[in-house]
Amino acid sequence: MKKKLPLHTKILLGLLIGLISGLVVNTLYPANQNVQWFVSNIAYPAGQIFLRMIFMIVIPLIFTAIVLGIADFKDIHKIGRVGIKSLLFTVVITAVSVLIGITLVNLVQPGARILAEDREALIQTLNNNQNVSNIVSAAKETKGLMQIIIDIIPRNPFVDIVNAFDPNYRGGGLLAVMFFALIFGIALALSKSERTDTLTKTLEGLYDVVMKIIDFAMKLAPFGVAALIFSVSSQLGLQIISTLLLYVLVVLSALLIHLLVTYGAILKFIVKRNPIDFFKAITEVIVTAFSTSSSNATLPTSMRVTSEKLNVNKDISNFVLTVGSTANQNGTALFEGITVLFLAQFYGIDLSVSQQILVVILSIIAGIGTAGVPGGSLPMIVMVLQTVGIPAEGIGIIFGVDRLLDMSRTVVNVTGDIVLALWVDKSESAVEKVH
Repeated sequence: MKKKLPLHTKILLGLLIGLISGLVVNTLYPANQNVQWFVSNIAYPAGQIFLRMIFMIVIPLIFTAIVLGIADFKDIHKIGRVGIKSLLFTVVITAVSVLIGITLVNLVQPGARILAEDREALIQTLNNNQNVSNIVSAAKETKGLMQIIIDIIPRNPFVDIVNAFDPNYRGGGLLAVMFFALIFGIALALSKSERTDTLTKTLEGLYDVVMKIIDFAMKLAPFGVAALIFSVSSQLGLQIISTLLLYVLVVLSALLIHLLVTYGAILKFIVKRNPIDFFKAITEVIVTAFSTSSSNATLPTSMRVTSEKLNVNKDISNFVLTVGSTANQNGTALFEGITVLFLAQFYGIDLSVSQQILVVILSIIAGIGTAGVPGGSLPMIVMVLQTVGIPAEGIGIIFGVDRLLDMSRTVVNVTGDIVLALWVDKSESAVEKVH
């Protein structure tokens, strides 16, 4: 009897098939209309069907996971402890990630090494680029820190639910939905009665149905991943990457250092887990994150793998991972810091030490506030560019390679969420032993 291939192996095969076939097609038939037709009418829609199958259940998943997770906490003070620990971890590890990125970009100076003719070609791409205009316009409407905090508390949670995945939405979005779920869960935990038991069972039933829909979606994953990667690689090719090679290498190297060294050290010395075993266990999460470029789309897989393969307390993993999918984006913060300094070098703008410290602080804040969807970090980068006096239109220079980097930084983001869940779970277990 033949042994079935595990899902993560099928997804990995889909990724490799999509990548290799896309690069081959791009090399043999560059700018071919038939290829573009196939991408527009077959590959791209197939990838989007897979993504939308996941996105359509993210909101009910987040709501039920947070509410049930909190309602199940026997000690209501535990919610506060878990929340504070998650926030401290996010701020500290995000600061570490940004410092790694800024150190590397200062050492290598990728923006200053671009040849004059390539520099002119890149600047030409900025002219009449509607995407650049849209992102710059969205960034100009960026709110202050106090307004961001206020908007986390929704006036109408259903408006935030509708706009949760729109990176240009000016309200609280997914964070507001999470806040509503948090308050709802606390109220449910404090209102235990026969009537609320019925509500709890209803939410548990909804959660089970949502997880079954995720099973349906993940059956499409190998095909959806192949289609998504083919769509990108067949159009992107290697030409633009060669022009921005140093910048791409700096970002990927910094992400890899943070992924293996920072997370590896936390796993080995604090969580007391073997890093190699950890990365083997989350292979499915890594592949899903890389192919979808979305922390939110990867969330269902992250929750299942963290609970089943890493044996993390389900209440803690559901709470930490759902909040972390939006708030704990240290791979994105690292990328934002590098990109701002790269564009400063590109334009010949010398940022002082105090300006670079400001970039670090803004990147940390922007990383926490970035939408967990493809391209969600670009308006935040423009906000930082405007603050330190770098032409905001420069964001268009990196458009050609952003998808590859988006895929890579999403891997770091979701891995960070799982490491956070492991650390919180271990520290809470230690607290419970003392009591």
